[in-house]
Amino acid sequence: MIESCSAKRMLISIVFLGGLTLLVLIIESHWTDNNTHLVATISTNQTSNCWLKESFRIIEQCHPCTDFEITSQSNPACKETRYKEAVECETSGKVYRSCAKVSWIEETKFWKFESCMFGLAVVSTAVAYFRKAVLNRRVMLRIQKQLYNYA
Repeated sequence: MIESCSAKRMLISIVFLGGLTLLVLIIESHWTDNNTHLVATISTNQTSNCWLKESFRIIEQCHPCTDFEITSQSNPACKETRYKEAVECETSGKVYRSCAKVSWIEETKFWKFESCMFGLAVVSTAVAYFRKAVLNRRVMLRIQKQLYNYA
């Protein structure tokens, strides 16, 4: 089946599938719920889980904890996931809670990976074309050599 496809059809198919993949990734990133949070199971006092009992608002979005907070365990929210976000509860005040991984960091890692894979694909394609040209040249030299020997 694939042997009957021309190079032009294959290239169009690859570009179409790549575009479809990017479209799905964009749609998926807009539809996913970024408000999934992990709740710290270790609580040091009664106000540390105030967001479960009271109304709250998020003051700082989810971001990585500092190395000091992780090693010293000064912030219990950093113990679980190494990410924290500040919430202000209605009566208890400002507290930190663990949260899932930061979406923009994960997205940056993903696009770095995709860029590396694209670069690797370009280099591999260039090497394949260069190798093909070298082999074609060798074949042409052999043919020319054979023609001059018969003449």
